[in-house]
This record gives sequence, structure tokens and C-alpha cells, in this order.
Amino acid sequence: MSVRLRFLGTGDAFGSGGRFQACILVEADDGRVLLDCGASSLIALKRAGIDPNTIDAIAVSHYHGDHFGGIPFFVLDGHFGKRDRELVIAGPADVAARIDGAVDALYPGYRTRGALASGKARPFEIRFVDLADGVPTAVGPARVTALPVDHTADTAPHGLRVELGGRVVAYSGDTAWTDTLLELARGSDAFICEAYTALKDVPKHLNIRALVGGAARFGTQRLILTHFGPDMLEIGSVSWATLAHDGLVVTLDGPIGGRSYVRPL
Repeated sequence: MSVRLRFLGTGDAFGSGGRFQACILVEADDGRVLLDCGASSLIALKRAGIDPNTIDAIAVSHYHGDHFGGIPFFVLDGHFGKRDRELVIAGPADVAARIDGAVDALYPGYRTRGALASGKARPFEIRFVDLADGVPTAVGPARVTALPVDHTADTAPHGLRVELGGRVVAYSGDTAWTDTLLELARGSDAFICEAYTALKDVPKHLNIRALVGGAARFGTQRLILTHFGPDMLEIGSVSWATLAHDGLVVTLDGPIGGRSYVRPL
């Protein structure tokens, strides 16, 4: 079975280069799962012609706005767009409280005095799933394993391994170098890894210099870099990975379980 990765948002928190914030759609015959849902994600989905109501689940890597700030908009769109199927939202500990807090901050009164409180029931259920460290967990049609990484501690940063359609897609979220990345990527069909800068050292983020030495150790079949700041946008290509852009589509097909190696697409 083939799995498609659709890169809807590959930019940083500041919209560098006009790119949307973190949002990657993993889709197979089994269903559709979003990896992160930054504040601009609803726009990115609709610009790509993707109906948000067809998405089964959202898996959040950590609680910075450019990675989960689009969920309140996604939920309200489902409410007023008559979504009629369950939405699963998974993330590190206390995901329900984090999402409720974001909804209350962006749309005060929606939960307590607005449409829900006035009896206009939301036409779909939301099921929240906390991802315990290292525990494979059912998230809609997928199985997701979260591993802690090195980013701002208050955001509960994790990388994610997503099993869907017989494939494994690994995703770093935001992080500085940590050997957990090797565990995260090992044996994956694709490893989507942040590369915020080219050479500049930015705390709690990765750059090309940190990645080039570790790329061959990842044990993945495809290494795809994302979450680019301004200087990364000036790099045309690298020989050992694919540089993502908004609109990139990658199909994972061919034999499953073969020898892992790093190659550009």
C-alpha cells in the first residue's frame, strides 16, 4: 500500500518566504492524519483543495502556536461546516486542556457562552488522546509513538513516529540535536526533520551543520527537511536530503522492510 505525504506548511513561525506554518498531511487508504496544525493550516488546507472534514486525526508534536495554533480554527470550521464524524486530537500530556485553552483564548465564550452553551451542539465528537512517552498509541487510523526531544520545555516537545498504511513516517517536531532523533528515524520510510537555519546556531533548533554529520546514521529511506527560516530558503538543494516546500507531495511506495538508507527524492 502506498502512503502520500503532502507538505502543506513548511515554514517557520514568522511566515518566512511566505510559507505556511507546520502542517503535513499523511494519507493512505486507511485514512488521513495531520502532523501538526500551525495557525495558518486551515488556509493551507483550503488552498490545496483539501476538505478538513475528511481528516481523521491531528497529531501534535508540541505546544507552540506555529505547530498547534490552527486547531481552534479547524474545530470551528468543522462545527459550522457541519462535520459529522469524530475528530481525534493527540499530543503530549494534557492535550485537552491545551486545546481548550487555545480555543478560549482565540474565541472567548465559544465553549462557555457561545454556540455550544446555547444548545447548538457541535455536530461531531472530539476525542483527545494523550501520548505517553515511548508508547505506541491508536490515533484514528494510525498508531503514533511520541519520543521527547530537546526544545522549549514548557511546550512538551516530542518527535512522532506514525504508522499508517503499512509505512512508518517519523517527524522531529522542533528540536536541537539529540540522539533520540536516531531512535525516532530508525527503520522509517521517511524522516521529516526540521532544519531551521543553514549554519547559524539557534537554541533548541537544528541547522544543516548539525544534520549533515548525522544523516547517514538516521537509518531512514528518505530524509526530508522542513521548517525553514530565511537563510534556509536561499539553499537550492543538498545531496543527502530533500528540501521540502509548500505543495510538495511525496509518495512512499515500493518494497516494505527493505534496507534503510538516506537518499534525496
